[in-house]
Parts: sequence; structure tokens; C-alpha cells
Amino acid sequence: MVLFYIYLRKYKRTTVITMKKRNTKILLVDDEPDILEIVGYNLSQEGYQIFTASNGKEAILKAKKEIPDLIIMDVMMPEMDGMEACEAIRKIPELNHVIITFLTARNEDYSQVAGFDAGADDYITKPLKPKLLVSKVKALLRRSKEQEENSETLNVGGIEINREEYKIIKDNVVIALPRKEFELFYLLASKPGKVFQRDEILDKVWGSEVIVGGRTIDVHIRKLREKIGDDFFKTIKGVGYKFEI
Repeated sequence: MVLFYIYLRKYKRTTVITMKKRNTKILLVDDEPDILEIVGYNLSQEGYQIFTASNGKEAILKAKKEIPDLIIMDVMMPEMDGMEACEAIRKIPELNHVIITFLTARNEDYSQVAGFDAGADDYITKPLKPKLLVSKVKALLRRSKEQEENSETLNVGGIEINREEYKIIKDNVVIALPRKEFELFYLLASKPGKVFQRDEILDKVWGSEVIVGGRTIDVHIRKLREKIGDDFFKTIKGVGYKFEI
């Protein structure tokens, strides 16, 4: 927390909602006011529109109201923690496009896996360094924009994949997927039978500027098998994965 107090003494002020470059909305969720203030200040200086919440329940209500582009959420919070809030947000159709990244002091693999299971796209670890935080946020939003600009609809194996609406229809049933699960599924399904190497998957789905744990792909593939069907996804040991019809 020493770093935060240094910055707070220098920039002491309430979080200001400003608009300099674009109408990108970011929701910050943390039960520590100092973190909300310094993170909000640094991101608002980049032109992002900042909203805040102090717990999971408040985050859900604020997300429904503001429809943010990105949610940066702490894991350990009173009333409702980040994991529960993330799972609840992922069940809200109008928030399917939202990027969710956890803000956590824990860096163990199990907490990362639990976060991805809950529907998170990424994680940012404490202690925070403002410049690195801003760089990470820019990378997440830039990657998201690039993926949306290349949107189209695929029909493969009896499954309709609508990238513009982030919607999958299988056997006349709409299947809701978190953003990164959707992007991974879209990538694999775009070339049935092609073996995608792990490095290629990480680069095209998460981007080279986003660092994620080694088990990230495995967790997302497991979730896709549960939701889409185990037979569609084949593991090529030591190489990667492919989509089979």
C-alpha cells in the first residue's frame, strides 16, 4: 500500500469522470477506497469514463445501469465477492460483451483457474503499478476492439456462431458464453480440423501483450466441452487443440 499512499498524496482528489478520447466505460470494484481512487484517477487521465462499486452486489447493479466495456474487480470483498459477482454478471445477456478482469493479491494457479471458471477474461495482481495497469487495460480494450471489427457469422457442424451478437445457437438453443470462451470457440470453429498450437491460441484470443497463466486455455476448453459438447474438441498432446465436426 506504500505505493498507493505516495500517489494519493501527490494526486489527492475524488475520482473524476472525464471524457478525453473515447466513450469507453470502466467499472472499478473494490472495497478499498484508496485503490478505487488511485486506479480511477490514472484511468480517467487516459480518457476513460470511470464508475465505481465497493462490493459484488453493488457491482451487478452498476453494471446493469451503465453497461461498461470493462470491469476491473477485486476478488475478496464483503457482502458478495468477485467470483460470485462475475458469475452473476455472465448470466445477464446485455453484459455478454463486457470484459471482466480480476484485481487480486493472490497469484496462485488455483485462484486464476477459479476466476476463469467464474467467467473472467484475465487477472491483474496487486501490488499495482499505475503505468503497468494502464498498459494492461489498453491491451485488453484494443484486443477486444480488433475482435469486434472482424465480426461475422459462422455456421459449422449445425452450430450458428454470431460474433456480432456474441451468440451461439445449437439445436435451436441459445448458449451464452463469456467473451474469452466465445473467442476461443470462434477461432477453433473457423477452421474445422486445423490444429491450433497453444501459442497461436494465446496470441489470437488473448493477445501477445496480455499475460495469462499456463492453464488458461485448458480451463476454457473444459468449459466449452461442458457447454457445447465434448466430441467437438480434440486435444493434440504437446501441440494444442482442434475443432472437429
